[in-house]
Amino acid sequence: MNRAFVFQKDGYTRTEGELLLNETLFHNANGYFGVRGNFEEGYPPGQATVRGQYVNGFYNFSEMKQPEKHYGFPEQKQTMVNSFDTQTMVLTVEGERVDLFQGEVLEFSRVLDMKKGITIRRFVWESPKGRQVEVCITRMASFEMLPLFTIEYQVTPLNFSGKAWMESVHSGDVSNYFNPKDSRVAGEKITHLRVAEREMTEDGFSLIRSKTLKSGLEIASVTAHLLSEEYTAKSQVGEKEIVQFFEFPLREKVPVTVTKYTVTCDSIRYLDVKGTAADLMRKSLGRPLDYWYQCQEDYLDKFWENAEIEIIGDEELNLSLHYNLYQLLQSVGKDEYCNIGAKGLSGEGYEGHYFWDTEMYIVPFFSLAWPETAKNLLSYRYQILDRARANARVMGYLKGALYPWRTINGDECSGYYPSGSAQYHINGDISYAAVQYYLITGDWDFMVSKGAEILLETARMWYDLGNFYQGSFQLHDLTGPDEYSCVVNNNYYTNLTAKHNLEWAAKIYRRLKAQGQLEDLERRIGIEEEEILGFEEAAEKMLLLYDEVLDINPQDDSFLSKKEWDFSQEAKGNGPIMQWNHLYRLYRYQVCKQADTVLAHMIFEDAQKVSTMKNSFDYYEKRTTHDSSLSRCIFGIMASKLGEKKKAYEYFDFSSKLDILNSQHNTKDGIHTANMGGTYMGIVYGFLGFRVKETGFYFMPSLPEQWERCRLRLQLLGSRLEITVTGTECMFRLIEGTPVRLFVYGREYEVEKELTVPLEEW
Repeated sequence: MNRAFVFQKDGYTRTEGELLLNETLFHNANGYFGVRGNFEEGYPPGQATVRGQYVNGFYNFSEMKQPEKHYGFPEQKQTMVNSFDTQTMVLTVEGERVDLFQGEVLEFSRVLDMKKGITIRRFVWESPKGRQVEVCITRMASFEMLPLFTIEYQVTPLNFSGKAWMESVHSGDVSNYFNPKDSRVAGEKITHLRVAEREMTEDGFSLIRSKTLKSGLEIASVTAHLLSEEYTAKSQVGEKEIVQFFEFPLREKVPVTVTKYTVTCDSIRYLDVKGTAADLMRKSLGRPLDYWYQCQEDYLDKFWENAEIEIIGDEELNLSLHYNLYQLLQSVGKDEYCNIGAKGLSGEGYEGHYFWDTEMYIVPFFSLAWPETAKNLLSYRYQILDRARANARVMGYLKGALYPWRTINGDECSGYYPSGSAQYHINGDISYAAVQYYLITGDWDFMVSKGAEILLETARMWYDLGNFYQGSFQLHDLTGPDEYSCVVNNNYYTNLTAKHNLEWAAKIYRRLKAQGQLEDLERRIGIEEEEILGFEEAAEKMLLLYDEVLDINPQDDSFLSKKEWDFSQEAKGNGPIMQWNHLYRLYRYQVCKQADTVLAHMIFEDAQKVSTMKNSFDYYEKRTTHDSSLSRCIFGIMASKLGEKKKAYEYFDFSSKLDILNSQHNTKDGIHTANMGGTYMGIVYGFLGFRVKETGFYFMPSLPEQWERCRLRLQLLGSRLEITVTGTECMFRLIEGTPVRLFVYGREYEVEKELTVPLEEW
């Protein structure tokens, strides 16, 4: 086993912060559901925990109170629901409950094995009366059968023989985490589910079916148990939970295993949640657990074959990179009914909502390494296109679609519109991601069936929104990526993404028309040639701000006239500055939460001169707090582009280890999925200098001095390339597929088998 695929923590601590952090770091997920890494035996009363099991895209409505009601302000939101608890397994040996908060913990470790797709919690515990047991608990969220979750609980008595009792709980009495002091999680306790049905079936399964109180969705969970030893069993069915008891003998130094299976089905994907869950449980039990373990390993072999990145010279970094990519795989939805939340399925930060993070930070990784998943993510946006059309009407547009800033089912969940709903750039982000996916994969069928409609409907919104004034097309009163500068005119990033959106909507329309593939789309949305001419004119005349004196692109038309922020003021805690400053105060200063214009330069590097990008980078770097986890990775990529190697590596090193080191002090609420995607981009778009343009694939590789070698794989137009960068050269090797045409340092090559290019300085 390559150590870089094993994330391990040794030693036991009872501190609240460490327990919450490890619940996130060692969670299990497969894109359909996620389970926090809670202790099966639970914690003492009063001990902080976020005990959760979640299904991607499964939500309830909750009230979003507006102190002053105005037309179009959303008054309800969707929240990812903590659906049930099947984690609880309490072991008692000879009358003593195994409890890590009592007795003595002699050994303790937690392991995430990213080759096998499992987590392992192992400990040796000595009871107050001196009995010693070794417990090894293996968990798996199956990639082969997405509804399946297993807990293999093995106990070995080390210095005694006797009797053991296992109490296994299946509870529908669950609630979501809340913290009224943190805007990134729910602010109050809300009941989302009611148990509609619970029973012990003839098969010996426990079954609970619950219904959301407002969204009308159903979810069923079924559990079953297998024991390696003879046992006696009984069950107790309560109003909201089912408890099963197993009694079995223990013999000194002989292990006994209790395996708990959970199958989950929700009504978004299944018509008969109860019947389907029971059928899938029978299918699960019809194979030995080792079969599912092998399926898990086989799935991951294929994933790593495409996605693995190997860094020679920094083992800790290698581990953090594999951790980040594995978490993206765990978090990302595997069908068009869901997406990927800002915290994946590891916690309740941002209530499970989907943001622009997906398109700008995560779709690039999957487009290059696992294209079918990228297609699912974009298909979700197509799935909610009608709701985006409805949102556009609410916001005052007669045509087109406006995607919500944060959502699960397609309706807007943003309660504070200046830094939420006003971020119209999400339309440009989604269209940009769709075009990038198409250019990387060549998937014209997707563009015909879904992508073109997304591009045209989002372009319609821009055209309706904008205004021709003094020879330019302008966009007013919007918010760019920087959430410390809200409701401004002509945000450079927003205008540039809108220009791209309008241009590509026209290009795709004309190609569809030329190929005789436009008729169906014309019938569905009524698009006309006159509109396309309008798109092209608006794109051509789009106002892109430029300051000749500073040779920078102003973030918006008021940013340079604002007061400078005093960065010497003492921080009040570890969190973002908005936690001790009124937001309206921040809006009046030159202070940025995250990359904004710098992000525009990264994705549209040909839209301005290199000197302008360099001066802009220097200007905004001094004014950016990086309070968002989406920021440093982008600054790192642009530092690499501009030859600032030391800065590039410092930014990259911080972002790559953000969750493992809990650098932003909030990983307890869930992983930072966008930053994880940004870390991948830091290597591919940063150190490899990779860009996807209409004219082809471009590379400007360099190697950080801290590394001996970097190796990774990319899929381009259906062909798979392995790319290796050393201190002196970059080697491209065609693994499978047809030859790939690409540009290195601006010179064109074709990779038929192998290509070696000497590294250059720039």
